[in-house]
Amino acid sequence: MSHKRIPKRKAAMAAGGAVALGAAAVLLPSANASQDGAADDATPRTLRAADASGLSARLATELGDSFAGSYYDSAERRLVVNVAGGDAGMVLRAKKEGVTVRQVGNSTAALKSAARTLKADATIPGTSWAVDPRTNKVVVTADSTVTGANWNRLQSTVRVLGSGMATLKKSAGTFKTFASGGDAIFSRTQGGTVRCSLGFNVTAGDGSPAFLTAGHCGVAAEQWSDSQNGAPVATVDQATFPGSDFALVTYDDPDTQVPSAVDVGNGQSVEITGAAEATVGATVFRMGSTTGLHNGTVTGLDATVNFQSETGGVDTVTGLIQTNVCAEPGDSGGPLFTQDGGAVGLTSGGSGDCTRGGETFFQPVTAALQATGATLGAGGGGGDAGDASDQQPGAGQSGAGQSGAGQSGAGQSGAGEQQSDAGGHNSGPAYGSGRTRTP
Repeated sequence: MSHKRIPKRKAAMAAGGAVALGAAAVLLPSANASQDGAADDATPRTLRAADASGLSARLATELGDSFAGSYYDSAERRLVVNVAGGDAGMVLRAKKEGVTVRQVGNSTAALKSAARTLKADATIPGTSWAVDPRTNKVVVTADSTVTGANWNRLQSTVRVLGSGMATLKKSAGTFKTFASGGDAIFSRTQGGTVRCSLGFNVTAGDGSPAFLTAGHCGVAAEQWSDSQNGAPVATVDQATFPGSDFALVTYDDPDTQVPSAVDVGNGQSVEITGAAEATVGATVFRMGSTTGLHNGTVTGLDATVNFQSETGGVDTVTGLIQTNVCAEPGDSGGPLFTQDGGAVGLTSGGSGDCTRGGETFFQPVTAALQATGATLGAGGGGGDAGDASDQQPGAGQSGAGQSGAGQSGAGQSGAGEQQSDAGGHNSGPAYGSGRTRTP
């Protein structure tokens, strides 16, 4: 069988390039794979963060309404499971799984009810909320634009929920979508040049080579190139924003190879072996064409973010992963992944930058794959690859901005071009609220 060689410029668009994973051990040291058993069935055991998500899902099914969330304690390398109510036998069954059990006051149903109240009474541009299983509360965040009557309204809503159910904090930055990620991708619109980032290479449901990126990139422009002034090489097949934030973009050349890897710069890549669910407390890595490689911790799940829309309204996105990983404009659509090759998320937006820090939110990859019918890589890897490692990267922070992908984004912005993120937050195009592109 003959194999058509991928053109050099298209190889740059492939998230992993042609670099093998062998050098990645220098960048991302091996996770401790210890899963030591307990002295008895009721003693918590150590485990990898990669195993926490699956164990949590199984216990959620077994505990039913008594399950109130879980998180990974990276210091102790243990899974902590919250139980609200439930009899002693139920608690004992959980402990026999080797987890630490905490009795908490707020059930999952109560926390979801609080989130519904916030949606009904406090859907204000510049706000977000997510359940924090470590505090067993809904954490509500307001950015710097939430002032005056809006701030009073938000405060009042949180106060009604009660201090035992919700907490309110201020963010110094502004919630916005971030256009960028692994390798830079570009499109021309009436508003100028739009730059986003390729997230993960996938195979579309019809077998076509494709990639995932942010939905707000996909609704902003239909055709994408791997160079700022280059001819289009990929076309949006599906894109959804707001509500969710993902897009499936197919390569125009059906013979394009789609290596299942993330380019992390300096000639290194991380092989992507499957989709992974996020776990609160676990370490994750983000690659961006603006800022390069950075790492941080998952701080919340099922987060809701209310972005300010270009028409003055609110673009609400739900079901997001909340982290303390930094990001900047140009990073939208880029990959959030684990040390051991799990594809976790696509960069959506947040506040702050990589100097001051801030919150960044990600569209879960599992939801994007399910909605688009795509599979990771060349027809493989829709299943779990485990979750984030509890180990810190060897060069994650120092290498950010020095990577090849990081320089390709920033270095190609070009003098005289009207550069923008895909949300139009500088000079880019506006997009219709609720718009879904299906060319």
